Amino acid sequence: MSVVQKEKIRIDGNELTISNPHKLLWPEAQVTKLDYLNKLVFLAPYLLRYCANRHLTTIRYPNGVQAKSFYQKNCPTGKPDFVQTAPLEDIDYVNLNSLSTLMWLGNLACLEFHPSLHYIGHTAPVEWIIDLDPSRDPEPRIMEAAQAIGEILDSLRITSVPKTSGATGVQIYVPLPTDERYSFDQLRQLGHFIASFAVQKYPKLFTIERFKKNRGDLIYIDYLQHGYGRTLSAPYTPRARPHATLSTPLLWSEVALRPDAKEFNLHNIEERLKKLGDLIMRVPGQNLDTVLERLGTVIH
Repeated sequence: MSVVQKEKIRIDGNELTISNPHKLLWPEAQVTKLDYLNKLVFLAPYLLRYCANRHLTTIRYPNGVQAKSFYQKNCPTGKPDFVQTAPLEDIDYVNLNSLSTLMWLGNLACLEFHPSLHYIGHTAPVEWIIDLDPSRDPEPRIMEAAQAIGEILDSLRITSVPKTSGATGVQIYVPLPTDERYSFDQLRQLGHFIASFAVQKYPKLFTIERFKKNRGDLIYIDYLQHGYGRTLSAPYTPRARPHATLSTPLLWSEVALRPDAKEFNLHNIEERLKKLGDLIMRVPGQNLDTVLERLGTVIH
């Protein structure tokens, strides 16, 4: 299915009005709103996999990535009846659980999708993510850093998937079992252990200094962002960067080749996904019981 060039379209029986379809949202990459909406149709099964039934924050760029933007946590006013919401701590978040909702958000120029790390009504994490945040842009060592963290996890028999943030960083993604056996606090302790070890082993590469002004040119291992009510960029979310990049899961063999995030973008994501599929889905939920027990963490 694709979006036709007209103002009114029907998606799953719902009528949507598309405004300014030819507006350039990514001018350097020559991506119009109509182009974007067509890409969202293709990306929908992947984005919904990681955004549905979570509390969603979006970043909106009404006049494209070169103009002003704002974070949208509360559901915009005037939502269609098919859009479902999910309150949390006095914020009424959108639940991105349908193609219709995704297209509605796309028409509002929501260009980035940042879901909560837990499902609506649950307190346990769905996945475990270690965020590598560079202190400089560009950071030519970011893939080296990702590989180092991946090797540490591998030494602990934890299989992980690296993914570009789509911006400057890389996130190390660890799928978890579906029985919700782990808590955010347990994974924060494990994250601190791994980050501290990485800083000790690679002192010229990593830091866990929370204040950016004190990091110098070191890459910050952000294990604290993985928490209840917090968000991270979803796999396959577009990013508001000049080259229309996406947050893209990678093979470890690709990381070894030190790719640039610009190589993974709205123009080539369809070809990549048709060839490789969703790399995260290749990895089963990881059993962390042994490593947590070694840290003295109680497993429930």
